[in-house]
Amino acid sequence: MISDALNHIIFRTVSDVAASKGVRAFVIGGYVRDYFLQRPNTDIDIVVEGSGIEIAKAAADVLRSKVSVFKNFGTAMFKYKGIEVEFVGARKESYRAESRKPIVEDGTLQEDQQRRDFTINAMAFSLQKDDYGTLVDPFGGIRDLNEGLIRTPLDPDTTYSDDPLRMLRAIRFATQLGFRIVPESKDSIRRNKHRMSILSAERIAVELNKILLSPTPSEGFRLLDECDLLSTVLPALNNLKGVETVSGKGHKDNFRHSLQVLDNVAQVSDNLWLRWAALLHDIGKAQTKRFEPGTGWTFHGHEYVGAKMVKGIFNRLKMSQSDDMKYVEKLVALHLRPIALVTDEVTDSAVRRLLFDAGDDIDDLMILCRADITSANEQKVERFKRQYEHVKEKLLEVEAKDAVRNFKNPITGDLIMEKYHIPPCQEIGIIKEYVKEAILDGVIPNEYEAAYALMEKKAAEIGFNG
Repeated sequence: MISDALNHIIFRTVSDVAASKGVRAFVIGGYVRDYFLQRPNTDIDIVVEGSGIEIAKAAADVLRSKVSVFKNFGTAMFKYKGIEVEFVGARKESYRAESRKPIVEDGTLQEDQQRRDFTINAMAFSLQKDDYGTLVDPFGGIRDLNEGLIRTPLDPDTTYSDDPLRMLRAIRFATQLGFRIVPESKDSIRRNKHRMSILSAERIAVELNKILLSPTPSEGFRLLDECDLLSTVLPALNNLKGVETVSGKGHKDNFRHSLQVLDNVAQVSDNLWLRWAALLHDIGKAQTKRFEPGTGWTFHGHEYVGAKMVKGIFNRLKMSQSDDMKYVEKLVALHLRPIALVTDEVTDSAVRRLLFDAGDDIDDLMILCRADITSANEQKVERFKRQYEHVKEKLLEVEAKDAVRNFKNPITGDLIMEKYHIPPCQEIGIIKEYVKEAILDGVIPNEYEAAYALMEKKAAEIGFNG
């Protein structure tokens, strides 16, 4: 008997209402799983052998909550003191080959449990008075939970072919929970990978985001590769796999390196888009890889090629084209800049330009660059880390002195037009750029008076008289 899991008034209310209506009700899915994992969960799923909508309305009435009904899906839900409770009638499903949307019929609890994705998500707690709190676990979910296994209730070929999103969910749950996918399930995913073609890009993106936000996100992408799904989900990342050797010289496996950088970032930041930038930071290397005799392997310009590829990847996954994508583009384009400062003499001018280009994202850029310091040579890593810390100190010093972050040119086009009584023209841009470059190069301080004087000097050279 499970007593403490069901001591909330919500469960007692549903139990009473179901008994009064002569139907059986059960808590099922994530809430049950997370109870045994000792993880907090404020989303409760109730399955009813009968009308879930009717029980939801009656329970919401008792708890004085507003119920929302979704007749097309046969579900209803309400919120009570920060807890979301969703009701559905027990059902059995059948699928058509061209769609992951099932044909639904009324069913029993066990038929409802059979349609669940994994055994750990198919467990239920009884809300009946005579066996209140009893675990109903016909497929061994508690065993798999204790052993850390992802397994399907039915034959995996049936489960995955019916709804191929479950293949991604298997990888996502394994990554989030640190579990293993059982071998027969991995084999089935490989056999059914062609079914991924019926999935919407949006659903794929949701699962990828959840993998990226996992404690060790690299595991999810290793599993995608191991299960032959990486080339379908992120072909550009798949293209980074492998090492090529010419004349005894090889390069690092850029796929593995990217995953290491991703994990390094994940250790210090839960920013989803910074994690995307870490995953994609070397995405341009497949296109720019060249072997140069006497030099070895080069990837010249891969940061700019990679930045241009970000939009295509986001488009393909139907992800936001807003500031989030532009942020990822920017970090991919700039990710070598601090590294270049590490290997060269750190000049104030170079630091000013980096601060100007990165703006408020400079701190995240530095996290990415620190994460990008990976090598099997420990001495090399330690040397780069020391130099990296020197660059950080220089950034703070220059920013405190010159206030270049989010730099705005003191000289505007309106100011120039008003001063010299001229309409918009190419020369205005020339003057503004001249002043901006002078500030970034340290020729003049980032102050209005100095900028104004330089504007007058340049305008006079052009032939403007105020």
